[in-house]
Amino acid sequence: MTSPPLQDFVGRHRKLFVLTGAGCSTNSGIPDYRDSHGNWKRTQPVNFQAFMSEEHTRQRYWARSLIGWRRFGQARPNDAHHALARLEAGGRCEMLLTQNVDRLHQSAGHRQVIDLHGRLDLVRCMGCDRKTPRNEFQEALGRVNAEWLTLDAADAPDGDADLEHDFSSFKVPACEACGGILKPDVVFFGENVPRDVVATAQDHLAQADAMLIVGSSLMVYSGFRFVQAAAVRQIPIAAVNLGRTRADDLLTLKVEERCEAALAFLL
Repeated sequence: MTSPPLQDFVGRHRKLFVLTGAGCSTNSGIPDYRDSHGNWKRTQPVNFQAFMSEEHTRQRYWARSLIGWRRFGQARPNDAHHALARLEAGGRCEMLLTQNVDRLHQSAGHRQVIDLHGRLDLVRCMGCDRKTPRNEFQEALGRVNAEWLTLDAADAPDGDADLEHDFSSFKVPACEACGGILKPDVVFFGENVPRDVVATAQDHLAQADAMLIVGSSLMVYSGFRFVQAAAVRQIPIAAVNLGRTRADDLLTLKVEERCEAALAFLL
């Protein structure tokens, strides 16, 4: 059931700074990381330092991604994405900052989007910075690991799959241009968000008259810092999230509903 207070909140503001998290995409079939208490549902995702320094970590990551990408790459926007695109089309969204790496906001037609943690549909060489579409890399992985294509596993967050196996035989292609390590163009745990991305988001937040958080527990500091900045500016902050958020004591309004249900009034 739609929450009238949220509709009132949105209606009172013309320049909303929207921050979205995994809860926005769960209804598109992409699992989230945390439970309603903000705790991990599974072991933490791959660490940047381990990925860069350990071949077996890269083998495990890309083997699981080979399986997980098949469905992740087919995910489509849900009503929460469409509702926020409608908010922007109505001239009420200063900027949408997403912690998600699925590009579903863009697929729903949202134009002004900052991908805080990067995008999973690109692969980046850590040596020469060359970028390749993830679909092309999927084909390259499959060509040298044909026997792995017969495997399947349950979906995990961000294109991962719950595959447990001996990964030592998995072959990970190097960059065709320089032989460097290939990594998804996303920010791993232990890796910093690029400064220019943070600065651009902060500039837009400075222009906003309120903040709306959709589907995030804000347990990761890279997102939470923008809520702290909004609180310092003393602009109203509303959140739609099932369960606890790190910013509960900073919120003007909290709606504990599924994202697509809470935002249905925008459609």
